[in-house]
Amino acid sequence: MSETVLQARQVRKAYRRHQVLRGVDLEIRPGQLVAVVGENGTGKSTLLKILAGALAADGGQVRLAGTLGYCPQDPVLNDNLTAEQHLRYFAAARRLPSLHRAEELVRQLGYERSRDQVAGELSGGTRQKLNLTLALLHDPDILLLDEPYQGFDWETYLRFWDLVAGLRARRKAIVIITHLVFEQDRFDMLADLANGHLAPRERSGKDDHARS
Repeated sequence: MSETVLQARQVRKAYRRHQVLRGVDLEIRPGQLVAVVGENGTGKSTLLKILAGALAADGGQVRLAGTLGYCPQDPVLNDNLTAEQHLRYFAAARRLPSLHRAEELVRQLGYERSRDQVAGELSGGTRQKLNLTLALLHDPDILLLDEPYQGFDWETYLRFWDLVAGLRARRKAIVIITHLVFEQDRFDMLADLANGHLAPRERSGKDDHARS
C-alpha cells in the first residue's frame, strides 16, 4: 500500500523444533503508533529483532522504507563509558554533524545530571533513557521499542509519552513491544501475538487507566 514504511509478510521463525512465529503480517504507516502485545515467551522480542534486521527470519519478507531506530529491551551499553561518551561515539558512528539532537533528547528525558556518569553506575531507568536516546539520535523514520517503560518512574513515563507525541507529529512511525498496555487509547493499533500469529485486537473504547 502507499505510504507504508514497514511491512512484514508471513514472517516465520523457529528455534530448533519450537515454532515461535508462524506467519506474522504487519504493516506500519508514517505517524502510526502500534503496540504488539503478548505474554512472555510468545516471540515479541524475536519479531522486533527480525523487523530491525538484527535476526534472520526462517521465511517471509520484511520491507523497510526509511531510516530505522531500534531500542532493545536490554540496553547495549559499555559500563566503562560515560553517558556523554556514548552520545559522542554514536553520533560519530552515524556521522552526525553535532550533538544537538542528543542534547535535546537528554533534556526531554530529564537526565542532564547523569551525562558524566559511567553507564555501569546509572540506575536502570537512566540506562533505559540513554538506550532510547541512542536509538533516536539519528532521527529515524521508524522506531522499534522493546518494553520501553522498563525502569521508568511516573515522571519519566509522562516524558516518554510527550516525546512520542512529538515524534508522531513529525510523521515518525513507532512500534512498541510490550506484555501489558495501560492506556490503549494512545495507540492507533493494538495487535496480539499468540501461538505464532499476530491479530489486531478489538478496541474496548476505554483505557485500563485514565490518561494523563
